[in-house]
Amino acid sequence: MSIYDIEVETITGETKSLSAYKGKVLVVVNTASACGLTPQYKGLQSLYEQYEDKGLVILGFPCNQFAGQEPGTNEEIQSFCELNYQVTFPMFAKVDVKGENAHPLFTYLLNHAPDPSRTGDIEWNFVKFLVDANGQVIKQYSARTEPAEISADIEALLA
Repeated sequence: MSIYDIEVETITGETKSLSAYKGKVLVVVNTASACGLTPQYKGLQSLYEQYEDKGLVILGFPCNQFAGQEPGTNEEIQSFCELNYQVTFPMFAKVDVKGENAHPLFTYLLNHAPDPSRTGDIEWNFVKFLVDANGQVIKQYSARTEPAEISADIEALLA
């Protein structure tokens, strides 16, 4: 199984295969709208704008597993992201990222993040995973890692 075999639901309710992102460098991130780290949306959008034309795609997955910080519906989340952070990168339906109901994508990412970059379980909102253009998980970043801090790693994969 590869990351490209996994299907996800877009924030507007469509089923999408991650195979649509073959050949792209991905940053997969679990997000929340009512978190102290929510301003990371701005940094993620900035990365997307800076590198989208070079092959980067950011995939945002809202999650309400951490202190109930993403209580909204998918429609409310989409509206919040567009109005407050002008998010244009793909957003997906709310998912669980840990536990027995974890979405298969996040189980895959955790199981394939290489040591020593694997930070362990998803500890909070805004944990980021960097995936290369061949679908290999390259690195896991903690929730507190600011998006700008991963730009050098992104650039290395886009070179």
